[in-house]
This record gives sequence, C-alpha cells and structure tokens, in this order.
Amino acid sequence: MKMDSKKYSNTKLFVSIAESIAGFIIVFLFVSSGLSRSLDNYLKENFSIINDYFRFLSFVFVTGIAGSIISFPVSYYSGFYLEHKYKLSNQTFIAWIWEGTKELLLSLVIGVPILLIFFYCLRTFGNNWWFVLAIALFVFSVILARIVPVFILPLFYKITPFDNENLKDRLLLMAKDAGLKIDNIYKFNMSKNTKKANAAFTGLGKTKRIILGDTLIEKFSDDEIETVIAHELGHYKKKHIIKNIIIGTISSFLTLYLISVSYSYLLHQFSFTAVTEIGALPILVLCSMVIGLIQTPLGNILSRKYEYEADNYAVSVTDKKEIFINALEKLTEQNLGDKDPHPFVEWFFYSHPSIKNRISAIKSIANIVN
Repeated sequence: MKMDSKKYSNTKLFVSIAESIAGFIIVFLFVSSGLSRSLDNYLKENFSIINDYFRFLSFVFVTGIAGSIISFPVSYYSGFYLEHKYKLSNQTFIAWIWEGTKELLLSLVIGVPILLIFFYCLRTFGNNWWFVLAIALFVFSVILARIVPVFILPLFYKITPFDNENLKDRLLLMAKDAGLKIDNIYKFNMSKNTKKANAAFTGLGKTKRIILGDTLIEKFSDDEIETVIAHELGHYKKKHIIKNIIIGTISSFLTLYLISVSYSYLLHQFSFTAVTEIGALPILVLCSMVIGLIQTPLGNILSRKYEYEADNYAVSVTDKKEIFINALEKLTEQNLGDKDPHPFVEWFFYSHPSIKNRISAIKSIANIVN
C-alpha cells in the first residue's frame, strides 16, 4: 500500500507538472508563431458582419476545442486510467465522459458571462480593465459560493439528509458550539465515481452546510467522522473562510494588476499594438501561468497553517487525539495519499501538510480533560 500511494502520488504530480509545462510551450508557440494572429484575422475576414464579442467568443471556442483535443490523452491517463489502475475509480468510461461533459457544459454556463465581462472591461477601460474585472469576479465568487451546495453539487451527486440521527445530533451540537448555524447534515453518493473518502463544509450565508461522502460514512466509525467534521468546523471557528475571502480578494486584485502590467509590456514584444487585439489575448494566459507558479507555494504555506490550526481545534473540542490520528491515517490510505513526500514537494505543491507532519503536530498537542 505504501509503495502504491507513493507511485500514485508521484505519477499524478509528474503528469500535472508535465501538462503545465507543455501547456505553456504550446500557448507560447501559438502566439510567437503568428497562429493566434492568423486565427483572429480569419475570423475577422469571414465573420465581419458579426460584432467583436462574437469574434472573441469564437476565438476562445476554437482555441478551447483545440486545447481539449491536445490534452485529452493526458486527461484520460490521469483522470481515468490511473484511477482504475490503482483501483480508486468506480466509473465506466461512458460515465467518466458524461461527468466531463457535464463539467464542460457547466463551465460554459458560468464561463461565457465572465468572458464577456472580461472583454467588455478590456474594450471599455483600457489599461484599467483589471480593476473592474476584479470587482466583477469578487461578486461572481460570492454568488457561486452561495449556489454551489444548492444548485451545482446536485448536478453531479445525489444529496440527501444524513440519516444517522445520533451522530447527526452530535455534529449539529458541535457546529452550534463553533458558532455555525445549520439545520441539517447531508450526505452525497461519492461512491458513484470513486472509492476515495471526503467530507466538507460548503456554502455561504443561508446555504452553509456540512456534507459527508458515503464512502466516509461506510468506512469510518462515528467517533472518527466526528473528529473529521470537527476539523472542518475548525476552519469556520478560526475564521479561515473569512480570512480566505479577504486574502483571496486582495490577491485577485494584485494578480490581475500584475497580469495587466505584464500583458502591456509583452504585447509589443510579440508585435501587437493594442490590449484589445484578440490575437494577443493568449499572452494573458502566459502571464497568468507564470504569476500562478510564483503564487502557488505562498498560498500553500498559508493553507497548511490553517490546516494545523483546524487540527488543533478538532483535538481540543473532541478530546479524541488518537481517534483523529487514526481517521487521518485511514483517509490517507483510502485516498492513496503520500504519507511522507519530499520536503520541497510538500512545500511547493501541497495545500495540506503531509500526514507525517500532521500526526507529529497532533501528538505534540497537550491532552485535554473535559
């Protein structure tokens, strides 16, 4: 099992890194070779009677389809083949395609309005497009956070009330003590896709809720589930959600500003003259990739700090240190997580501390006597 988890994690990581590097190279060649300009000119010549917004969406659609075709073998290998090779997936190939199709359709419903707002900002506000777009993205993120549990998750999973009344009462009481007002606990049929287990706190405002995967309910004891949920509630109690919203908003403004500055500079390096040239827009993707690479370890450092704090809270409110450790070990084994990744890999790529470091930190917490 240990060797399988190490191989699985390292393979997934290698594929992800290789895909990112290949993606950067492909986009760079697409712009530098003049293909992006040629595609824009072709659309302009053949769809001249249609406005620039349609031409922009057509450009995104064509490049998106091309990118999907190029990346499909990697998506199949990582998302389907590997999951079956390591006996983690319950999906047939048809089911995997269908789930991917639903994700694509949903991304279109959400993505097209965002793309249109982006292009409007670019055309209307010039070099200040980033500021207005950041405001619009903040509003979108708040709306999405509210509707995800109610409208989006049910598109992919069957969401039903959690029917273990005894444990549900314990979890609701624990949520109340954490200052979280929720009326019910929910479960979802995670097993339709995977053997992995998970639980989460999701939603915003009146849509806040705790959801448990049926794979977690089936394999874990009530006490173990209690400690896992206590960890999730720790994020709420420690105000990590609010902090992430604030930090995420500031980061969004800063990131878009840096992308804007980089885009304006690189525009002339690729022989473009205006920020609104559709053929130049892939340069934005290149800028986003580089800035995202720099931000990744910084965001993960903060995320791991929050995870340690949530672990501490889980132990303090349940006084079930050994049970929590056992639950984390079972989760790692069931999900084939790497228990002891290379320190650099953990520092750069992991949003959660390795199980080895988490357990070490939990063991150092003084015993609580209720």
